[in-house]
Amino acid sequence: MNSERLIEITNLSRVYEDGASKVTVLESLNMTVEHGEQLAIVGASGSGKSTLLHLIGALDKPTQGEILINGQDVHKLKPKAQGEFRNMNIGFVYQFHHLLPEFTALENVAMPLVIRGINRDQAYRKAAALIERVGLTNREKHKPSELSGGERQRIAFARALANEPVCVLADEPTGNLDHATALRVYDLMCEINQEMGTTFITVTHDLELASKMQRQLKLEDGHLMAIE
Repeated sequence: MNSERLIEITNLSRVYEDGASKVTVLESLNMTVEHGEQLAIVGASGSGKSTLLHLIGALDKPTQGEILINGQDVHKLKPKAQGEFRNMNIGFVYQFHHLLPEFTALENVAMPLVIRGINRDQAYRKAAALIERVGLTNREKHKPSELSGGERQRIAFARALANEPVCVLADEPTGNLDHATALRVYDLMCEINQEMGTTFITVTHDLELASKMQRQLKLEDGHLMAIE
């Protein structure tokens, strides 16, 4: 494997069966992503952008093809090992933050560390440092319902970074935000990429925001193509 490549996808297809009918979402797709890259994938609603992220993150299984992350085919791992790999290597950010409503911002960010088995005090110290990094130290004791949309997404990014993943998969992370707040969130992604070397793969329908990433691809009819 090329040492600069974090992700190598080969001949990837995903077909869903609904009774007698079959729906091909992704077809013979090939893609590589380098360490530290910022990649935006754009496409219409229903084009398969989220499906692609779920396959990379091992939240769904491919119909055929191979996905290597640092040389490891995560889909060949047993369920427990797959979960451990995902916890250690991949962070997720969604359009709707998916923060746990009964926990504070600090507790939400610390959760992946606690799940990993890290001492609670150590987990909370690291979570606090990440919350400071996204500029919300004064909000760490607030629950999600007490935060604005932009603040919730910044906490979601802090949580995604908790285990220092090699890659963050962001699924329409600004789709629920106003334009100005969305730009601030994307600026934060770029800062984290530059400072921490974290790879970001972001799917979005917003071409302006996608243009802030280093590389842009379009998903259409199950295939990826460069944006001219």
